[in-house]
Amino acid sequence: MSTDAGSLTDQDLEFLRRPLHGFLSVAAGPLPPQPRPVWFEATAEGAVQLFTLADSLKVRRLRSDPRASIVVAAPVGERERWLSVAGRVTVEPDGAHDLAARLAARYWDLDDPARADDLAGLLALDPVRLVIHPQAVSRYTY
Repeated sequence: MSTDAGSLTDQDLEFLRRPLHGFLSVAAGPLPPQPRPVWFEATAEGAVQLFTLADSLKVRRLRSDPRASIVVAAPVGERERWLSVAGRVTVEPDGAHDLAARLAARYWDLDDPARADDLAGLLALDPVRLVIHPQAVSRYTY
């Protein structure tokens, strides 16, 4: 395992461009973290972003304590590999619709009318964009 003081390598970014699920944990004070599977995107600037509903529990928690981490792992059948990004999170009111559309195209077949309807439903829910600004990056490759 290696740990870096907050920057993603080119290899990390290549790994994060794959349609993998990430597991997001937000700070919850005295409560233990409760990771949730999420879609995500690594930005050109080396941040990790995702979208969620503006009134979700994770957003409420992040507004009081803006720390979170995301862990992404290679799927079964590949050599073991994982990446963890932890840092401060900003809740951004802009860009969530475009991000949701990009991620839906990455994870779903939008030529399927049911999935296209699913995306329309997501966009109607008025999502926000969460941006994790890395402060610690840990990785493991076997």
